[in-house]
Amino acid sequence: MTDSPVVTDLLVIGGGINGAGVAADAAGRGLSVMLIEKGDLASGTSSWSTKLIHGGLRYLEFYEFGLVRKALLERDVLTKAAPHIIRPLAFNIPQLPISRPAWMLRAGLFLYDFLAKSAIFKHSRAIRFGNDSPLNGGITKGFEYWDAQVDDSRLVVLNAQQAAEHGADVRTYTECVALEEGKGHWIVTLREASSGIEQVVHAKAVVNAAGPWVARLLEKLFAKKPPLDTRLVKGSHIVVPRLHCGDQAFMLQHTDGRVIFVIPYLDDYSLIGTTEAEFDGVLETVHIDEDEIAYLIEVANGYFKRQLSRDDVISTYSGVRPLIDEEGKDATKVSRDYHLEPHKSAVPLLSIYGGKVTTYRTLAEDVMKALAPTFPKMGAPWTKQAPLPGGNYSAQFGGKNGELQSGRDAKASAEDEATLSALLSAQAPWLQVSLLKRWLQTYGTETQTLLGDASSASDLGMHLGADLYSREVDYLIAHEWARNPDDILWRRTKLGYLFDERGKAVLADYITTVRAAAAKGAG
Repeated sequence: MTDSPVVTDLLVIGGGINGAGVAADAAGRGLSVMLIEKGDLASGTSSWSTKLIHGGLRYLEFYEFGLVRKALLERDVLTKAAPHIIRPLAFNIPQLPISRPAWMLRAGLFLYDFLAKSAIFKHSRAIRFGNDSPLNGGITKGFEYWDAQVDDSRLVVLNAQQAAEHGADVRTYTECVALEEGKGHWIVTLREASSGIEQVVHAKAVVNAAGPWVARLLEKLFAKKPPLDTRLVKGSHIVVPRLHCGDQAFMLQHTDGRVIFVIPYLDDYSLIGTTEAEFDGVLETVHIDEDEIAYLIEVANGYFKRQLSRDDVISTYSGVRPLIDEEGKDATKVSRDYHLEPHKSAVPLLSIYGGKVTTYRTLAEDVMKALAPTFPKMGAPWTKQAPLPGGNYSAQFGGKNGELQSGRDAKASAEDEATLSALLSAQAPWLQVSLLKRWLQTYGTETQTLLGDASSASDLGMHLGADLYSREVDYLIAHEWARNPDDILWRRTKLGYLFDERGKAVLADYITTVRAAAAKGAG
């Protein structure tokens, strides 16, 4: 164990979207912040979502008008903040005899459009499906509305980067193993995973943003069951070859009242989900069940001309959502809103229950409001107008060497991305068009940092598989806390679909070499 304790204003436990969002907000207000995560950033629920920024159309059925309005307002805020990873997406709702009545959908979509008026997203409308539709021939009518698609794990990383830019100490693969109340601070013992080294931190306040582990962490640290428990609900998805060539997504209604999304995913796939089932197993080994796969295939086959079989499933994933425990309610009807639970202690400890990706920023503001008595001199809320790293397309292009300069407030992010793409293509005409496109949709304006002073294809370094080069891996290790192949292939990029075991082994060897060299240099 290291000798003298580190002192910080706020310690945030959990590197998912809520923890990263709280850390960014707090650091930007001038607090000293430490964010710890026992695994990688977004390695839990935050990387296993349906990858949507949305108001939650179906929540209107449960009269959660406040939650839907809050989420719809945030949909605009986040789309402006990170246009490179959050993009508007049309959703078609085909109508079958089993579907909700048309009048009900019209009413719901009217509310959805006007609960929070948007300057970015189009209004809903009735539509017809013709012979060229990917849907079964008997489906001719439906509706269309708009939400947004997000790279969920990158959203977490961007918030962690934003926190670090404001001075936060971000530590992945670091676990909280003990928590003791001291005089005016928490005495926290942290353990680094690879070395096993322990360190003591003194924190004036602690936020427990451990997601599905929120209640279990409290029970472990205080050796007693917490007063508020979580309702753990597993949601599973399957990835299959692209079911249709259009850009739109589909929201499918099933006979059991649930809705299933079929979403264009990357360039070649469709993402289908989600299921909802009570979960009480081991959180570290969550996986899809065969009956869930069969269920998702059955729903899709009820609508699409192209019929799926079990052999079409390329990949699956499952995540556990930590919902507020509302006894007696079916899992599909439990609120997706969040709750902040204070610990009975003299030193502030706040635990986050529930929540959804779309409302993480307002959750963070509410956390800071709750902590205001502890930090009366902290700054005002600031994240609503702040772009996330890589999302600053409201910049003026030009100047010496083609660098970005802040200036105008651009509304058309697609045009801005095209402008940046043209600038970088001129700067690096040897760069593959497909690689530049992926970089822009992953790193946004930070693509310039990644490209750096490279003047030829050879400057990209070692080719590690697909379109991944050592230059990008070096960037991810240095700037995004990546430590192993999964961190890079699944949470920083989605290149895992293109890598076999041999490719992963080559990548692992390269990462080991880089990290060893860095450790030697630091020593």
